[in-house]
Amino acid sequence: QVQLVESGGGLVQAGGSLRLSCVASGSILNINAMGWYRQAPGKQRDLVARIGSDGITNYADSVKGRFTISRDNAKNTVYLQMNSLKPEDTAVYYCDANIGTAYSGNIRVRHYWGQGTQVTVSS
Repeated sequence: QVQLVESGGGLVQAGGSLRLSCVASGSILNINAMGWYRQAPGKQRDLVARIGSDGITNYADSVKGRFTISRDNAKNTVYLQMNSLKPEDTAVYYCDANIGTAYSGNIRVRHYWGQGTQVTVSS
């Protein structure tokens, strides 16, 4: 079955950098939009960045100029380069994707979440 697996989280000091990766695997026909969300304790899950199949990107105002989302379609992978990290960036980061799979001779597009990776930024 389709699976998204994040990696690259960890502990970093304020001002440091991390690069998150999310790999999609399974019987994938195509991947449309991919994105990154984050959720801090007691808070809702919020959009961080999103990238369409055409490469068009969108960012939350809080991360503009610091984070960069990119994708490698050949590897079914989306990345999030995080620079100038702040303690406020501490959260569990989740990737998501709209993925097409075979269904009754057609393509079924469904939404998938990864399990998340912890990012902790110390002050």
